[in-house]
This record gives sequence, structure tokens and C-alpha cells, in this order.
Amino acid sequence: MNWFTSLLRRPPIGWWDFLDILVVSILIYEVLKLIRGTRAVQMALGGGLLVALFYGSRWGHLEAVNWLIRNLVGYIVFAVIVLFQSEIRRTLARIGRKRLFGRAFRRRESTEEILLALNKLSIEKTGALIVIERDIGLRTFIESGVRLDAHISRDLLLSIFRKDGALHDGAVIVQKERISAAACFLPLSMNPALSSKLGTRHRAAIGITEETDCLAILVSEENGRISIAVFGEIELDLSPEQVGQRINRHFGGGRRLWRLSREDKEQEARVPNEVAQIQKVSRP
Repeated sequence: MNWFTSLLRRPPIGWWDFLDILVVSILIYEVLKLIRGTRAVQMALGGGLLVALFYGSRWGHLEAVNWLIRNLVGYIVFAVIVLFQSEIRRTLARIGRKRLFGRAFRRRESTEEILLALNKLSIEKTGALIVIERDIGLRTFIESGVRLDAHISRDLLLSIFRKDGALHDGAVIVQKERISAAACFLPLSMNPALSSKLGTRHRAAIGITEETDCLAILVSEENGRISIAVFGEIELDLSPEQVGQRINRHFGGGRRLWRLSREDKEQEARVPNEVAQIQKVSRP
């Protein structure tokens, strides 16, 4: 009954105590959301196991185990920083991400040009990877490619991703409604949970969104399907209209419904047939 008597002798709980508990609960909830689906979950479970083993050794008077854990804690901290540096960097970047300012990509014309290019690339089954910057800068990845600093246009995107073009491999990075660079190298995702059917272009799209808050759009070279990667998660097999809605949602542009006109779709659909007819006629 001693613990019950000591509990009754505690000072009364006030509003500030409830506020303190609420803030701590929110912080724990946000941390759990940040580490969900990453290797940090296993790290947290391992840390919890060590804490339980530490207090269990004290309660059971296991002096050797307790001494070992106390002396290994410092080394474990450095090991965690080295092994999970990418997860730590990604988490800190998400915590420090601005939410009210910096969403510069909002123009309808720029989005329409990207959608028109995606529609034709999908029909022709031409591989492509377009990365749109949000708040976290992509300067490091821009410097790995060829600087362009050009206005976004459908024709320019189609020229860049032409199969026999010099800039076909790599990603196009869009920064402040302009194409900053092409043929950029992106980090590949090392998430073991990803399907083995996803190719290098898909893993690059996921990898860049794991480290930054950008939006990555890709077209598969095998089947022409359009996909979008955001915050380390990928959504497969989307239509150009759905891509426009995802762009609008990611950059805070409201709930505009994006639709390509019937003339645009018919024009893009006629291109492969016209090319095939030209090749057939020109054969000797």
C-alpha cells in the first residue's frame, strides 16, 4: 500500500500538466509518422529492447549485463548515426520543411505543357523522369546534369527525352517553373520493401522523394505507364489528368480538375500511326 499512499500525496494535476502531456503525445505521434515504413522502425525497436534489457538487468541484479549495456551506449549512438544517416537527414528535412511559403510551381500553363508531353511520351512508350522542386532545394542534383534554365514547353521536354538524344538518360529538374537541368543523376532508393519489378527509373524517383519534398513524375519505357513518387511512396499507372491533380494537390493549388482536350488526345494518338505509315511507304 506504500505506492498507493505516495500516489495520494502527489500534488493535484492542473491544466498545465494536461497541456504538457498533450504536447508530448503530439511529438511522439509525429515522430512515429516520420519513421513509419523506414528502417528507423527497426532502430526504434532495437533501442526499446536495449532499454528494457537495461532496466531488467537492474531489477534482476545482472551486474555483468548492466555493465556491458552502460559501456556500449556511447558506441551505439555513433553506430546509429553512421548506419542511419540517410534516414536521419530525411527526417530532419521533413521536420524543417516549410508549409506556408515557397510553393512556387502553380501556373496552369506550365502544368499543361508537362501533361501534354507526358501524354505523348506515354503513347510512344518513351522513358522519362521529371522532378519538380518544392521547398527543399535540388541544387546538388542540378549540378550533376546539364544546365538549361529554359522555359517549360512540351516540345522541349519531348526533345530532351527523345530516345536517340544525348540528354535522354537521367532526370529533368524543374525549378520555379523553368527547366533548370537535364540528364541529372538521382539517388536510388534502397528500401527493401520495394517490388523487384520496379526498374532504375522508378527507384530514382522514389530515392529523390525520400530525401526531399519534391514531386517526381516518370514514364515507363516498357509499357508507357505514368507514375508519380512523393515522400518516398510511388503511385503507379496514372492518367495525365490524375497527374495534373496530384501536382495541384502537392503544390497547394486547390482542387482544379485537369483534363486534356479531345483535340490534344486525338493529335497525340495520331502521331504513332502517321510515323508507321511514313516508314511503310518509304521502304524500298
